[in-house]
Amino acid sequence: MSGVTTHVLDTAQGRPAVGMRVVLEAQDGDGWTGVGGGVTDADGRVPDLHAADALVAGVHRLTFATGDWFEAEGVTGFYPQVTVVCRIEDPSDHYHVPLLISPYGFSTYRGS
Repeated sequence: MSGVTTHVLDTAQGRPAVGMRVVLEAQDGDGWTGVGGGVTDADGRVPDLHAADALVAGVHRLTFATGDWFEAEGVTGFYPQVTVVCRIEDPSDHYHVPLLISPYGFSTYRGS
């Protein structure tokens, strides 16, 4: 598997964050260009986050709509969105970027 994948888990509830919007963008000079996105599925993952040939080497960002998701869950959250910026060195490699969330905190890392 190559490219960027993500998995969002609600650590306060101990379950996947189902139905969260995620956007993937590539840095383009001073701005950002959309590369892909989607909504987390029943396992908290976004299948087909981007097209197979959409990645190039460089800086990318994933933006998670945490505020909208918490609101839909009937929870007040502190972070309206979480943005994770990372560097893609080799677009043919696999970059897994999990997000662990709770109403007042989040954590991320490069997974496998």
